Amino acid sequence: MHRYFPHTQQEIAEMLQRCGVSDLRGLYSDVPDELLLKAPYDLPSEKSEKEVRDYFGALAAKNRHVDVCFAGGGFYDHYVPAAAQSLIGRSEFLTAYTPYQPEISQGTLQYIFEYQTMMCRLTGMQVSNASMYDGATATAEAMMMAVAAGRKRRRVLVSATLNEAVRAVVDTYARYHGVTVHTVDEADGVMSVSRLGEMLDEFGDVAGVIVAQPNRYGIIEDFSGVADMIHARKALMIMNCVAADLATLRTPGEWGADIACGDAQSLGIPLSFGGPYLGYLCATQALMRKMPGRIVGATVDSGGRRSFVLTLQAREQHIRRDKATSNICSNQGLMTLYVSVYMSLLGAAGLREIAWKGHQCALYLLESITAAGGCRLKYPSRPFLNEFLLEMDCDVDSFISRSLEAGILPGIKTGHNCLLMAATEMQTREDVDRLVEIYKSMAR
Repeated sequence: MHRYFPHTQQEIAEMLQRCGVSDLRGLYSDVPDELLLKAPYDLPSEKSEKEVRDYFGALAAKNRHVDVCFAGGGFYDHYVPAAAQSLIGRSEFLTAYTPYQPEISQGTLQYIFEYQTMMCRLTGMQVSNASMYDGATATAEAMMMAVAAGRKRRRVLVSATLNEAVRAVVDTYARYHGVTVHTVDEADGVMSVSRLGEMLDEFGDVAGVIVAQPNRYGIIEDFSGVADMIHARKALMIMNCVAADLATLRTPGEWGADIACGDAQSLGIPLSFGGPYLGYLCATQALMRKMPGRIVGATVDSGGRRSFVLTLQAREQHIRRDKATSNICSNQGLMTLYVSVYMSLLGAAGLREIAWKGHQCALYLLESITAAGGCRLKYPSRPFLNEFLLEMDCDVDSFISRSLEAGILPGIKTGHNCLLMAATEMQTREDVDRLVEIYKSMAR
C-alpha cells in the first residue's frame, strides 16, 4: 500500500458495499456518460519539482486569455478596489480560520456584526446570519427554514425562473430531507402569478415559495401582491436575489418577503474561476431561531465597554444539535470580511453608481448589437437592470468561439439560439464596439 493511499482494497470493498454499489464507477452513476473520463490521464513520467512547475507553466501559457467578460448568470465581473484586496490580504485575516471559541476574538465578531448590519440594510430584512458557503446552498437552507417553520408542511413551490444551478441544489437538499418541490410555470419570462395562486389552493401544505430577483433571464419581476397571496396560505416567501442589485432595486423586505438569500459574489468578490464565494441569508426576526449558522450581537462587558458576542449559534455542534434546522457548521469567514470591506469602501451611493453604470452599459450593448440585425431581445416587454437574453439568427457557438479568439467572453449560451449577456462597470464602449464588430462579421 502506497503511503499516500490510506485505504486498503478490503476497506474500499466494505465502503462500496455500504454505499450499495459494486465498484467505484457505480459511485458516479448519476454523472452523464459524456462527462466521465474515457481514458487514463496523459501524465508525464516522474519529474523534479522544477520540471513539474515548468511543465504546468507551459500548459497554462496555452490557455485562452479573456480580457472582457459579458457573461453573468449569477456571477458578475466587478472591479475590486485595491484597498479591499490589501486589507483582506493581511496575514491575521488571510490565515485565520473560523474560531470555535469566537468570544476570544473580538475582531472577528466585530466584522461579522458589521457584515450582518450591512446585509440587513441591503435586503430590508431584520436579521442576517454570519454568511453561508454560496448562494445555492443559502437558498436550499432558506427552503429548510421554511419547512422547519411550517412544522408538518413539507412542500415547497419554486419559480421556473430561478437559476437552474440553484434549483439543482434545492432539489438535492429536498430529496434527502423528504421535501416535495413543485415548479411554478413561467409566462413570457416571469413567474405566472395566477398559476402560483392555483397551486397554493391546490396544495394545502405549502411551507414556502422561492422566487428570483432578477430572474434567470435578467428580468426584474413584479411581485406586487405575491407576499399577501403566500401569507394568506400561511406559507413563507423566499427571494433569491443578486446581492449588488439590491442597492437599486426594491428590496425583499419591501416586497414583503420572509427570507432573502442568494450569492454575494457581486459585492466585490473576484470571479476567480468559480470561488470561493459567499452566500447570504437574511430573514424576519420571527424566523431568527430557525436560521442556520451564527448570529453575532453587540452588548457591553462588565466594565461598560462595547463588546460583541455570539447571540445565537443554533448548530449541530451546540445546544440544539439534532434539533438544529441545519448541519451547516461554518462559513466563508474570509469572504464575509471581503464583502464587509467592499461595502464599507463603496457605501450605498457607490453601490448605486455601480448598478447605474452596469445598466447604461447593458443598454448600449443591447442597442448596438440589435441595430446590427439578426438578433432580438427574447422578452422585449420586460424590464432588466444589467443582464438580458438575446435570440440570435447566427450560430451562437460560432459567435462565442470567434469572440473568445479576440479575448472576449460574450455571454452564456442558453438553448440552441439564445445568448444571456451581462454588463457591469468593468466594460467600456470600446469593448462593446469590439464585440459588435465580431457579430457583424458573422451576420453579413
